[in-house]
Amino acid sequence: MRANPVIAVLRAQHASHYAPVVRVLAENGIRSIELTLSTPGTFEELATLQAGIGSDVEIGIGTIVTVDQAQRAIDAGASYLVTPIVNLQVIALAVRVGIPVFPGGLTPTELYSAWAAGATAVKIFPAEAVGPQFGGHLRGPFPDLQFVPSGGIGLGDIPAWLAAGATAVSLGGPLIGDALTGGSLEQLAERARRVTELAANARPRS
Repeated sequence: MRANPVIAVLRAQHASHYAPVVRVLAENGIRSIELTLSTPGTFEELATLQAGIGSDVEIGIGTIVTVDQAQRAIDAGASYLVTPIVNLQVIALAVRVGIPVFPGGLTPTELYSAWAAGATAVKIFPAEAVGPQFGGHLRGPFPDLQFVPSGGIGLGDIPAWLAAGATAVSLGGPLIGDALTGGSLEQLAERARRVTELAANARPRS
């Protein structure tokens, strides 16, 4: 994720619609894909999707809010877990089995609580409400905090968030567009290449 700091977030009417979009994303530089539980069939389709793109691309499951959902995601073979909330039991399960977990929060208290509980990185959600400067402010009291903004992130926001110290950026509609409802896969490929290039150029140099 540090080398390819973009997470593509997919939502569809059914997970059976995912395969062509996942393939195009993988072929055009995206190395991390989050499937959301708001899409029916996500658990059932995960193994087939992963097999179709190989081990170079991680597929995680998001919109997890309960321990049962987290366990089902682990059993289905998810590479990582994403939540829109801070559920300490979900974090504890992920830590116990050794799977990366990205719990969502917005306030400094929520985010630090999740980080202290063992989160791989915290998800600033909804990131649109606070903007990239929020990430910079967090690094003041919490210099080691790893964070991923999610929710309302536009393609043009990628450089500012990465410059603010984000581990990665999470992109939904601005990247996926209408590709899951019959839109152009060629245009999806172009957007995927663009965000990959934006992220590579925006990563702070050491």
